Amino acid sequence: MTRECAVLLPGVCAALADPRQPGLDDTCLEKLLDWFRSLTWFDPTVELVQDNPCLTELITSVLALPDPSPSILSFILQLAGILASSESRFQHLQQEKLLGRLFGQEGPRGGAAWEDASVRSAWVKGVHSMVHHQPALHFLCSTGGMDVIFALQGDPSLFVASAASQLLVHMLTFSLESEPSKALSAKDCEWPACAQMIVKHIEESLQSSSSSHIEQSLKLLSSLFGSCFGNCYAAWTEVLWLDVAKQIESFLLEETVQAQPVLANLLLNVARSPAFCGTEGSFWALVTSALEHLTPVQAGPLAVGLLKLCKCPQDVRIQALTVLLQPMDCILRAASQPLEYAGLLDESVSDPVTVESLLSSKTSCAGLLCQTLAHLEKLLSLKHLRVDLPCVSLLRSLMTILQFCNGFLSPASPLGSTISRNLINCFRVQKSALDVLAALSEKKGKLIFVFLSKNCDTLIGSLFDVLLAYLHSPNTSPPVLKKTFQATSKWLVHLKELSCSNTQGQQTEKILEDVFLVLQKRLCSPCWEVRDSSLEFLTAMVKCLRDQKEFRQCLLSSEVLRLTENLLEDPESYVRASAVTAVGHVAFVTCFAPESPATGNQCNKENTVAKLQEILSADSEGFPRRAVISIFTTWLREGCTGQLEDTEQFVSSVIQTVERDLDWEVRLGGLELVEVFCSQTICQLSQCPYAPVSSAATGSSPRNELLQVFCRAKLFGFLFRSLCDCDKPVGQRACDVLIGLRGHFYPTSTLENPREIEDSPAGRGIAWLQRTLRQGSLAQNFPTDGGDGVDFQDPESMMLALGAIDLLELHDELNKSSDHMEESPQSLLQDILASSGTMEDNEVDCY
Repeated sequence: MTRECAVLLPGVCAALADPRQPGLDDTCLEKLLDWFRSLTWFDPTVELVQDNPCLTELITSVLALPDPSPSILSFILQLAGILASSESRFQHLQQEKLLGRLFGQEGPRGGAAWEDASVRSAWVKGVHSMVHHQPALHFLCSTGGMDVIFALQGDPSLFVASAASQLLVHMLTFSLESEPSKALSAKDCEWPACAQMIVKHIEESLQSSSSSHIEQSLKLLSSLFGSCFGNCYAAWTEVLWLDVAKQIESFLLEETVQAQPVLANLLLNVARSPAFCGTEGSFWALVTSALEHLTPVQAGPLAVGLLKLCKCPQDVRIQALTVLLQPMDCILRAASQPLEYAGLLDESVSDPVTVESLLSSKTSCAGLLCQTLAHLEKLLSLKHLRVDLPCVSLLRSLMTILQFCNGFLSPASPLGSTISRNLINCFRVQKSALDVLAALSEKKGKLIFVFLSKNCDTLIGSLFDVLLAYLHSPNTSPPVLKKTFQATSKWLVHLKELSCSNTQGQQTEKILEDVFLVLQKRLCSPCWEVRDSSLEFLTAMVKCLRDQKEFRQCLLSSEVLRLTENLLEDPESYVRASAVTAVGHVAFVTCFAPESPATGNQCNKENTVAKLQEILSADSEGFPRRAVISIFTTWLREGCTGQLEDTEQFVSSVIQTVERDLDWEVRLGGLELVEVFCSQTICQLSQCPYAPVSSAATGSSPRNELLQVFCRAKLFGFLFRSLCDCDKPVGQRACDVLIGLRGHFYPTSTLENPREIEDSPAGRGIAWLQRTLRQGSLAQNFPTDGGDGVDFQDPESMMLALGAIDLLELHDELNKSSDHMEESPQSLLQDILASSGTMEDNEVDCY
C-alpha cells in the first residue's frame, strides 16, 4: 500500500462505518474489494491489518450497528474473508474476536439481515476467500459453518446456490491438498476430516427421499468431477465414484426420481476425468445404460459430449451417434412407406416408439428436432470426428425436414402426415436444418461426393429443387431466406466438382440459371431484409465462383447487374452498404476480368469507381461509406487499380475524402488503404521485396522515388493528422503505419542527433510538429501542408520527420487506457471521501 493510500484509508473506513452517510454504489465497493484482493495476494503478512487498524475498527463499528445496511454488511463480510485469506491475518482477526461474529453462530446468519440474498452471497464469498489454510477449515467445521453451506445449496437465489456449490468443491479439493489422506481403494481410504463431511453429506442426500436434495447432490457431484478434483485427483475420483455409482444407476432405472436431466451432465463430467479414460470398466456400462434409459432430449447432450471425447470406447461412440441420429432416421422412415431409400440406422439404441411419440406431439416435435440439429452442427464443425456419419442418408433426412416444413411433401405414412402438420411453417426447425445443410457441404463435402459420383446423380438436383423452392416461395420468412441463401451459396461451390459428365454440366448451367432468375426477383422485394440478404448472397457467389465460366455467363446475361447498381440508391442504408460490397466484387467479373473487352472494361471500371466515390463523399449514413473504403482496399490488395501512377492518384483522391469523414471507422478504413498502398509500393520500387533501405544507400533512387510517391499521394499529411484524431483507434493505426515506414527508411536506428536538426528551417517545423503531436487529440489548429514550416509534400522534410519524431513514445501514449489515472486506488479512495463530503474541495479528483 502506498503512503498516499495509507493516509486516505482511515477517512474512507470512517465514512463507510457512518450510518448517516449515503451508501456507496455497488461498483465502487467492488472496486475497493478488488484493491484489497490485490494487496493481500502480494503480501500474506499480518502487517496489512496491524499497520492499518482502521480496517478492524471498520468491521467492529459495522457489527455494532443495530441495523446495518445490506450493502455495507455484505462489503464487511467479503472484506473480512479477503483479510483472513492468510493464516497470520486470520489469527489476528480471531484474537480480535471478529470472525465468529461474522461467519460463526454469532454472525448474521441467524438474524434479519440473512433474509437478504446479497448478504448470504457475501457470506459465501467471504468464506471462499478465507478457506486457503487449515485453521479456516477447522473454524468452519467447528462452528457449524458446514451445515450452513449445505443448506445454501438449496437457496432460492440461484447465485447463492451456485456459489455454495462452488465453495464445497473448493473446500473438498483444498482439504485433499492440505490434510493427510490415503486413497488406495474404495475400501481402504481415509478422507480428510473436512472432505469426509462433504462426502457423507453427498451420500446421505442421494439416499434422501427429497428430490431437491438428490438434485443438489447430483449437481455438486457434477461440479466436483468437472473441476480440478476430477482432473488432478484420479485415485480420489475413482473412490468417490465407486461410493455413489450404485445409487446413480438406480436413478436411471427409477422413473419416480426426477433427476435424469442432471445425470447426463454428471456422467459426461465423469467421462472426462483421467480416471476413466480406459475402455473397460463398469463406468462405461453405466454410460451405455444411460443412453438407453434417458429420453432422447436428455440423452442428446450426453451423446454429443461423448462423441467429442478423445478417449472413449468405440462401441460407446457408435451408440452415442445412434442416439443422435434416431430422430433423423424416424423422419426419413416416416416420409415413405415402404422406405424408398436406405435409412440412417440399422437398429435403435432405445425404443423407437419414444422418438415417434415425441415427433408426433406438437409441443415436443420442434424442440427435439432443433436440439438434434444443433448437436449435428456441432459434430460437423469438428476437425476430427472418430465415427463415420451416413452423409447421404443424413442429407436426404435434412431435405425431408425442409419439405415437411414448407408443405411440399405428401407423406404416405400416418406418422409422416402427423409430423408434417407439426412442422408446417416452423421457422426454428427450418433455420436449424439449413444450418446443418450448410455445414454438411462445408465440412464433410468430400465424403458426400464419393457417394454422389457413384450412384446419386439425381440427389444434387433434388437438393437444389428444395433450396430453389424455398427461394421462390412467398411464405419463406426473411430469416429463413437468409439461411437458404447461405446454404445455397455453399452448395453451389461444389457444383463444378460434381460436373464430371456432359449431363451434369448441363445440370449445373440449369441450376445457375434458375438461381439467377430467383435472385432477380428477390432483389426487387419490398422487404429491405430480403434485398439485403439477396445482395449478400450475390457477393458470396462472386467470391467463390467468379473464375467459373458458367457462372460468369449467367451473371452477365441476367438482369442482376442492373438491379444491383440500382440498389446503390436504396432508401435503406444497410441495403446500400450491401449493394456497394456486391458491386465491388462483381467488378472482378465486369471490370477486372482479363477476358472482358478492353473498351467496355475501362468504361465499366470508370463508372463503377465514380459511383462508389460519390457514395464515399456524399452518403448520409456511415454503413455505405465504410463499405466503399473496404471495397477500395480489397481492389488495391488484388492489384486492380492499374499502374503505379493510376494507383497513386486513386489513393490520393480517396484519402482526401476520407480524412474529412465524421465516421471514425471510415477514417480507420482509409488508414488500412494507406497501409496496403505503402506495402505494395515498397515491394514494387525496392530492389528486393520487403527489404528495408540500407543506411549505405540513403541517397539511392528507390528511396527518393518512394518518398516522392508517398508525398504526391499526400499520405504523410493524412497519417500525421490522424495521430491527433479524437478517436483513439485511428491514432493507434496511424502510428503503427508510421512506425512501419520508419522501420523501412531507418532500419537500424533513428537520426543520431535530432536536436541539431532544429537549427534548419525544416527542422524547426518538425520540432513544432512533435510538440503538437504530444498534445494528441487536444491539439488545436493542426498544421496543413506548408503551415508552420511543415511541408508534408516535401520528401526531405518527411524523411526528417520519420527519423526525428519519437513515434514509439507516441505509440505508448496512444495505447494507454483512457482511465489509467482515474482507476488508481488513490483516485478511488479520493472519490469515496469526496462523495461523503469529508474532503476539501481542492483535494477532489475530478475527472
